Amino acid sequence: MALPQPSPPSSSMAAPPSPPSKIGLWTILSESNRILRAQPRNLQALLLLFLLPSSFLLSLYPFIAKLFYPTIESHLSSLQQNPSIKPFILNLVYSLIISVFSNFSFGSITYSVFHGFHGQPVKPSSAIKAAFTSFFPLLSTSFVQSLIISGIGLILGLVFFALFMAIQVLGFQVIYSPSYVIILAFACMIIFTSVLFYLQVNWIFAFVIVVVESSWGLEPLKRSRILVKGIKGVALKILLFFGLCSSINVLRSIMQSGDSASDEYWKSWDFIWNIVGTTSFYMLILIYNLAAYTVFYAYSKAEEFAGDYASLPFADDGKVPHVVSIV
Repeated sequence: MALPQPSPPSSSMAAPPSPPSKIGLWTILSESNRILRAQPRNLQALLLLFLLPSSFLLSLYPFIAKLFYPTIESHLSSLQQNPSIKPFILNLVYSLIISVFSNFSFGSITYSVFHGFHGQPVKPSSAIKAAFTSFFPLLSTSFVQSLIISGIGLILGLVFFALFMAIQVLGFQVIYSPSYVIILAFACMIIFTSVLFYLQVNWIFAFVIVVVESSWGLEPLKRSRILVKGIKGVALKILLFFGLCSSINVLRSIMQSGDSASDEYWKSWDFIWNIVGTTSFYMLILIYNLAAYTVFYAYSKAEEFAGDYASLPFADDGKVPHVVSIV
């Protein structure tokens, strides 16, 4: 199903300016901010419909988790002695709900920002329709991505296990102590995290490609890997920047959930303000993250084709011409 196309701007094109000479993190963030501020009504509707529920659940999760396991020691003890199915069901339900709203958010906001980048106003109804149209392609692409990551994790685990067995076969003494197990697990985690970061850099455009180019599955991953060549440094900076912002919010949320085991805390103003603040920060991070991915993709497309450039004024910001690539 083809995505709904917004109507083109009525104003005429201005004289073609030069394209941006260098793509950088600040350029992408500035352009993302301009586009988001230029269409407030559309994005406010998308925030309330899609980003607010997922951000609220992300903010609430540490507090609910504390009800099951007030301390890390109790969590480890439960896993060893009497594992419960309740936390598993909780995590599964949370993951499913957040995944659904995340896909809707990605489809609608990516569609809005991409057309905003090209000076084409988007109505909330068109953005919502795009969210539903791209939902299953995004889901299938996410599934393929998860399969690849799981496969790599399995391969790394088998490699370490094979090395461990080879050491024993060669006659070397293996010391089974907690410190060695921790060191081995830490080494596995570092290697797996490095590989995961490398893949994320190469796949940074994958979900934008699903929405904009109407592809799905393995194809967006291959396409993203081609587009990001030569600008992987910028992709890494974007991932690190928003990863750091998200980590700060997660740590803040975990630290604020210290007294959540108490019934009185859930009725206090501290709990309410913590949830409001964390949810708002999540929404801000997520919408700018999605916008940055989309703007970065648009710039990379312009560099890829190196076509003719034209200036189109945005509907809500007609005084500021914008550089786009007409393919």
